[in-house]
Amino acid sequence: MLISIWLFIIGLIFGSFLNVLADRLPRGETILGRSKCESCKHELAWRDLIPIISFIKLKGACRYCNASFSSQYLVAEIGTGALFVLTWQLSQMNYFSLAQSILSLGIVSTLIVMFFADMRYKIIPDSMQVLLGLFVALLHSLPFIYGNIEISAYLHNFIRMIENGLIVMIPLLVIFLVTRGRGMGFGDVKYSLVVGMMLGIWSGFTALYISFILGGLVGVYLLFVMKMDRKKAIPFGPYLFIGTYIMYFFEPHILLLMYQIYRF
Repeated sequence: MLISIWLFIIGLIFGSFLNVLADRLPRGETILGRSKCESCKHELAWRDLIPIISFIKLKGACRYCNASFSSQYLVAEIGTGALFVLTWQLSQMNYFSLAQSILSLGIVSTLIVMFFADMRYKIIPDSMQVLLGLFVALLHSLPFIYGNIEISAYLHNFIRMIENGLIVMIPLLVIFLVTRGRGMGFGDVKYSLVVGMMLGIWSGFTALYISFILGGLVGVYLLFVMKMDRKKAIPFGPYLFIGTYIMYFFEPHILLLMYQIYRF
């Protein structure tokens, strides 16, 4: 219980920083320097940046110009805290490894940045994709680091990891090329490479399948229930990230369910 409380607090703090990354990286801004109000450009003091507390105390508005802050910032902070707790618990249950649990927090942090960056700007930052790829490579290197496999086996597995990524990337690459970028962004294509490296071929394809199902359901809801403009693009990245998270922790259960449904 105590570790969950600490993880939630750490997640709140990281959530504020991840929000900054999600805002600045797509716009090509430096991640250094003080945070500013988007309306009046006034630098925010430390007391304006305390997770949750500052938002509630200031009633969701800038203390200098009274412009409203987006509730997405509060959602991101609380969501990151909750995801840190959930990710740690799931990782401990599935992998029983401290190193993998820590890496899992790194992985979910990159997913959070890419999720909000794609939601707000329809851009998946390349820097976050590279960082995620590094986390995945390190994840696959743990058996070698622990001395459980020889260097030859490790190199063989590393090459196979790259091959898996390339194979999983093919469907989204085809969609991108056929639609000339209108049906799929190239950021999604690059991300699918990392998905394949991380999950393998079948689990990677299953993550894509889950993403298409989720994206389709939300798209139908937005178009026919919320009456959203059909010409307005819907970012696909967030569904990819959700599908990745689901398969990372629930792979055996999802694959069994898929077998029971489709018998393959």
